[in-house]
Amino acid sequence: MKLYGLIGYPLGHSFSKQYFAEKFAREGISDCFYDAFPISAIDQFPSLVKDHPNLKGLNVTIPYKEQVLQFVTHLTPEVKAIGAANCIKIEGEQLTAFNTDVVGFERSFCKLLKPHHTKALVLGTGGSSKAVQYVLQKLGIQFLLVTRSENTGAGFINYDMIDEQTMRSYPVIVNCSPSGMSPNDHTYPNLPYQFISPQHYLYDLVYKPAKTLFLQKGEERRAQIQNGYEMLILQAEASWEIWNNA
Repeated sequence: MKLYGLIGYPLGHSFSKQYFAEKFAREGISDCFYDAFPISAIDQFPSLVKDHPNLKGLNVTIPYKEQVLQFVTHLTPEVKAIGAANCIKIEGEQLTAFNTDVVGFERSFCKLLKPHHTKALVLGTGGSSKAVQYVLQKLGIQFLLVTRSENTGAGFINYDMIDEQTMRSYPVIVNCSPSGMSPNDHTYPNLPYQFISPQHYLYDLVYKPAKTLFLQKGEERRAQIQNGYEMLILQAEASWEIWNNA
């Protein structure tokens, strides 16, 4: 039995575990199993791999997308550029890190992209944010990183610095923070939403709930909105292709 799984902490309800269980049932794949491995510290990773010799691949989520790189043997060019991985292929002693968030985000994000969407605010600076930054750079979209930190340098601003002019100049806003994610459905990024217009495009990497308050507030101002569900499906399928290609 080939084993695949997800590492992160905490995991709670795992989209990936449910998705792959349904995929295996739907496609008649009987020799594979996908499980969730909530590890409380990244130094538990080597033992996890050693204790499961039939483990062929892992997805990686918060907070280990960057920390896991110290334990892999190979990095793809995307992972080297981004500094974060969400997919690991295991072939004996060889562990190769990939970033399928890049594939998922680019394919999903571009569907609603308009010619005037040339500048973006990226909320958050973690591993998922780095994949988003990589794609925006590839697409030629200028971006500013928005952080809660008071210490901002070139390319960074904090939420208190966002005013009407900033909102008008940056019609794309991508939420890479956990703000609004269930069970904290009542939370949302601290933005001056009154300056959002139909010219804006709000993309939220959060997929549960399907329409966060961030997206609701954008929709009320007639902006284009998109959640992270399709991105999740696309990155999961990209991971499956990686694990099963020689």
